[in-house]
Amino acid sequence: MYYIIKTNKDFETATSDLEQCVKDGGFGVLHVHNIGNTLRSKGVEFAENCHVLEVCNPKIAAQVMTQDMQLNMALPCRISVYTQNGETFIGMVKPEKMLKSLSDKSELAAIAHGVEQKLIQMIDNAK
Repeated sequence: MYYIIKTNKDFETATSDLEQCVKDGGFGVLHVHNIGNTLRSKGVEFAENCHVLEVCNPKIAAQVMTQDMQLNMALPCRISVYTQNGETFIGMVKPEKMLKSLSDKSELAAIAHGVEQKLIQMIDNAK
């Protein structure tokens, strides 16, 4: 259900490199959620870092929502860069499996497969 890789890069470099790989891969970064800082700003003790990048390709998103408008709730795709016990990871929930649990349309399965392969390539390139 997940695709996660460990990187030898520090957290900030991994985040920056991933943002560039997303752009190079034909997707855009809509927003970066800084989950670690958000938790800490609310008074929660949280030692790890976590950035969640919302990424999207508008043409593909339109194809998905044309097939099933309810799938807007599963968009955009999210890729995380996070630390755990001093190590940095980049990962995501696999779009193909997630979409399959939400829709049985074969056209959407093909789209999700293509998106998943592109996102995996972006993550691998950022490693």
